[in-house]
Amino acid sequence: MPQKTTMSVWGHFLRKFRAIVIAGLVVTVPIGLTIWIIVWLFGVVDKLLQPLIKLIAGHTITGVGFGVMAVLILILGAVATNVVGKRIVRWGESLLARVPIGRTLYVAIKQVIQSFSDPSKTGFMHVVMVEYPRRGIHTLGFITNEHTDASGKKLVNVFIPTAPNPTTGFLQIVDETEVIRTNLTVEEAIKMVVSAGRMSPKEVGDKMVQAKSEAEKNTGQGPK
Repeated sequence: MPQKTTMSVWGHFLRKFRAIVIAGLVVTVPIGLTIWIIVWLFGVVDKLLQPLIKLIAGHTITGVGFGVMAVLILILGAVATNVVGKRIVRWGESLLARVPIGRTLYVAIKQVIQSFSDPSKTGFMHVVMVEYPRRGIHTLGFITNEHTDASGKKLVNVFIPTAPNPTTGFLQIVDETEVIRTNLTVEEAIKMVVSAGRMSPKEVGDKMVQAKSEAEKNTGQGPK
């Protein structure tokens, strides 16, 4: 009896210890990763202007490059939002249009940035579900464009993001009948991708169940 009691107490202690460790990881890992990303971004941006600062001051000064870059971004943002600034931006874009490679890169990068900063204006049009990478497996995607071929069939460009980084992914051109449209907002879909499905809206599960039922009905493999 004493041995069983000791084992019971020890088992309770291990379960409690495990719960404490997991709770600690849940709190510290997101905070640690966030701080690491901020520090990394600070270092990358700060190093961009350090050669110029060293040329002027004679030595590098940590933080000055980041500060100058932040102020420069604010100034450019303020200029780009007024009438004169918009004309300057259009003039600069017209210059880039004369350089084939430069224009292509500029337009592509600008559209990606705008897609994530303001999806309502440009970029992602609808959140859909598609069977990818094979039949029977569904994933979230964003319709980025729609077009009709010579036969009248409607095709859609679907960007399929990778989790947990939605800025990378795959572009698929599929028939409109092969996508399942949802009422999810782009923000909700991106949250689901970033959280690796942890933050999954109920509609996604409902759509998957519905898609599975329809597939079984079409193939005649439904429950008997």
